[in-house]
Amino acid sequence: MAKKNKPDNRGFVYSTDPGFSFEEESAEVETPPPALQKLRIWLDTKQRAGKAVTLITGFAGSAADLEELGKKLKSFCGSGGSAKDGEILVQGDHRDKVLQWLLKNGFTNSKKAG
Repeated sequence: MAKKNKPDNRGFVYSTDPGFSFEEESAEVETPPPALQKLRIWLDTKQRAGKAVTLITGFAGSAADLEELGKKLKSFCGSGGSAKDGEILVQGDHRDKVLQWLLKNGFTNSKKAG
């Protein structure tokens, strides 16, 4: 059951100040082109109960672009995973496949690191 009087997503419910105006900060991050991205590909097992994941770090850009790249990589590898905080996790050891896909799609500064 939905609440009728729920606050907005910015946390403001009501202001008694007659001159109050809320300026929304739009810090839209510009995503650099793929050739300028310095992505590093790692195999990580820490804090994952011994399960291996391929970790792609070093992405600079908006969260939407990170999610899109993560979705494409997970689809190419045929595996699950997630994309958040500037990192992409792909379940399993797919370092070679991920590197191949990144180089093919213009991410020329990508390297396997470890």
